[in-house]
Order: sequence, then structure tokens, then C-alpha cells
Amino acid sequence: MTDKKAGIPNYARFVMGGLSGMGATFFVQPLDLVKNRMQMSGIGGATKEYRSSVHVVMSILRSEGFLGVYNGLSAGLLRQATYTTTRLGVYTNLLQHFKNPDGSAPGFFKKCALGMTAGAIGSFVGTPAEISLIRMTSDGRLPPEQRRGYTNVFNALYRMSKEEGVLTLWRGYIPTAVRAMVVNAAQLATYSQAKQLLLSTKYFEDNIVCHFGASMISGLATTVASMPVDIAKTRIQNMRIIDGKPEYKGTMDVLVRIVRNEGVFALWKGFTPYYFRIGPHTVLTFIFLEQLNRAANYFYGGTSATM
Repeated sequence: MTDKKAGIPNYARFVMGGLSGMGATFFVQPLDLVKNRMQMSGIGGATKEYRSSVHVVMSILRSEGFLGVYNGLSAGLLRQATYTTTRLGVYTNLLQHFKNPDGSAPGFFKKCALGMTAGAIGSFVGTPAEISLIRMTSDGRLPPEQRRGYTNVFNALYRMSKEEGVLTLWRGYIPTAVRAMVVNAAQLATYSQAKQLLLSTKYFEDNIVCHFGASMISGLATTVASMPVDIAKTRIQNMRIIDGKPEYKGTMDVLVRIVRNEGVFALWKGFTPYYFRIGPHTVLTFIFLEQLNRAANYFYGGTSATM
């Protein structure tokens, strides 16, 4: 029988983080696909140059069918099961460990540091699923003879290990980690801060409406801050090795070439699907997480550091 005075165990915080992210992914996977297609648009042998998010969706529906918008779902779910489970589990445990002596949540800058730490750790665990997701969602933009044709995320992981070496699973880890640190510092810290600010007014209570508002603020800040690193990560993880040489030398090479060849605003290419992906995903993830936290607090009879 569970001891309800023991509080929420650490493993439960990790499980709740992963479940909340996986639940949100079911709703936003099509937007992730659109974002990746736009970021890869017009390069690497692509047959199409997408003009807008709507153009991407219509092209996918026309050439790949309705289920085509869910290409890479298995990789998206595994990414949440690894990356989100780790980052949110680490973050909530760090929040609990570093709370103030009076029991209140840490300050904004400490939350940023905790978020960056959680993001760096989570990105290492989640990079294999991340690179699978990038490749699976980008495949349909290529002519048939150039497609990798992964059938699911486990097929992708197996073939990458066999055909390109196990270390390929962590290709692009540095920009992935940098992006994760930026995302987590912006997303987790701004969500916490926005929630506190909303609750300090007379218009909000600690409920789903407040969680929604805080999540949308957090999603906007995260999108603006992380997109340049995200597009570099996407292109590095999807690049091919040509005559023994990679297409890009590193993150800075990607960013410099994008600015030189496509203009500085290309660093935010796919802004709309990215925000409408990360905004709702942030909303849904934190709403699910808040409800799971409430249920866990009731079940275990403990307390949890507020997000």
C-alpha cells in the first residue's frame, strides 16, 4: 500500500513529464512536419520550394494522402518519451531541490539556469529520436530515388547505426543541445514567470485558463529565441555525406550560408508553423503536466514545486 505521506517519488516526475509531452505530440505532429519541410525547402535535392505553411499542407495531402501529415509520428513519440521525460523530470526535481528556504519557487534567473541544465541533459538522451524525426518528416520532399524510406523510428535507428555508424545517432548534438538549452531557459523559465505574474493579478486563478495564457506567452518567447539554432540543427541532422564530405562544417557554417544565400530572415523560416507547433505543444504539455501533478499530489499526499 502506498505511503501517502512520502510525497511524489522522483521516478513519477519523469514519467509525468514524458506522458505530458507524448500526449501533446498527437495534436501537433503535423505542424512539426510542416516546420521541418519549410526549413529544408529548396535544398539537398528537394523537388519543391514551399511558399507557405498552407502550400506545404496541400502538397502533402495531394502527394502523400491524409496520413502523410503524420509521417514521423513514431519518432515524435519516442522523442517525447526520451527528451521530454528527461528534461521535465530533471527540471521539476531541480526545482524541488533548489526551492527557497521558505518553500517558494526559485527566482527567474535560477529557473533559467535550471532549465538550461535540464535541456542539455535531455537533448543527449533524445538526439537519436530527434534525428530520426527530422529525417522521417523531411523524406517526402525528395524525389523517390533519394528518399531514405524509414518505415518507423526503430527502423530508422537500426539503419542509421548499420549504414552510417552508431555515432550518427548523435550527429548535430551540439546545436541540438544549444537549442534545447535556449528552449528550456525560455520555455520553462518564462512559463513559470508568466504563470506567477498572471496569478499576481486579480483576473487569474491556478487553473487551465491561467496555464493556457502562461503557455502562449512562453511559446512566443521560445519561438523567437530558438529558431535560428533550430534551423541549423535541422539541416545538419538531415545532411548527406557527399564524396566523403559532409554538406556543412558545423552550426556557424549553416547560419552563415543561410544568411548569405537566403537572407537574415531565413533564420526564422517556418516561424508560423514553429510557433503554432511550439505554442500549442507548450500549452498542452503544461496543461497535461499540471493535471498529472494534481493527480499525483492527491495520490501520494505530497507537495510538488510549482512550475
